Amino acid sequence: MSKNTNPLTKGSGPSINVILTAIVVVVAVGVIGGVLWFNRDGGTSAEQPAGPPVAAELLRKPDSNALLESPDSKVTVVEFLDYQCPACWDYYTNLTKKVEQEYAGKINFVTRNYPLQKAHPLARPAAQAAEAAALQGKYREMYHALYDNYMEWAVTPDGKVSEDVAKAQGLFEQYAQRIGLDVAKFRADAASPQVSAKIDADLADGDRAGVKGTPTLFINGRKFEPGADVKTWEQVAQAFRSKLDAELAK
Repeated sequence: MSKNTNPLTKGSGPSINVILTAIVVVVAVGVIGGVLWFNRDGGTSAEQPAGPPVAAELLRKPDSNALLESPDSKVTVVEFLDYQCPACWDYYTNLTKKVEQEYAGKINFVTRNYPLQKAHPLARPAAQAAEAAALQGKYREMYHALYDNYMEWAVTPDGKVSEDVAKAQGLFEQYAQRIGLDVAKFRADAASPQVSAKIDADLADGDRAGVKGTPTLFINGRKFEPGADVKTWEQVAQAFRSKLDAELAK
C-alpha cells in the first residue's frame, strides 16, 4: 500500500537488501496495500460486501490462541491467518501489531490458522511451530518471532516464496530456544497428531465462517472490509480502529 513513507521500511532497521527483497515479494504476489487476499488456490480476490455476523462459537473455540484478553469480553477480534502470506505480514507490520499494543486489556484478539498450502509451502510448518509453542504457554512469543523474522524464513534471497522446509524448521527451533522453550518437546509437538488436528480444525472452521483467503478478520463476528476507497495503511488503520471503538462504545 502506498503512503508517504514506505511501510516496508518500518521495524527494527532492516538492511537495504532486505527492504528491496520485501518490495519484490509484495509486487511479485500482487498484494497492493493488503486490500487483496490470497485464496485457497493461491490467487487473489477483491473485498466482498459484509455479511451477517458469524457465530462466536464458530470463530473462537476453547483451545483457540489469544494475543489479548479483555475482562469484559465486549469486543473480540478473530483473525484467520497464514504465517507465510505476504498480505498477513503486511497487516501485522502496519496494523495488527499496533492494535495489539494499543488495545491491550480492552479487547480479545484471537488468531486461527488458515495456511494456504498450495501458495505457501511453509505456512503449515509455521503454524505447527506456533501451536507447539502454545503447548508450552509461549504462543504469543512464537507468533511474534515468526512475523518479526518473516524475511529470514518465508522468502528466498531473490524474493520468491521459500519452499525450504528444513531451513525454516531449523530457524523455528532457534526461535523456540530464544523464547525459552524445551526444544526437544517443541520439535515433537510440532510433528504431533494433536497439533495437526488443531490446524485442520481451524481450517474447517474458517471454511464454515466463509473465509476465502488471508488475512480475514472479524470484529464481533462481522468480517472487516477496509472499503473500496481505502488507499493507504493510515486509512486501513483508521477504519479498523473506528470499528473497534464503535463496538467498545456500545
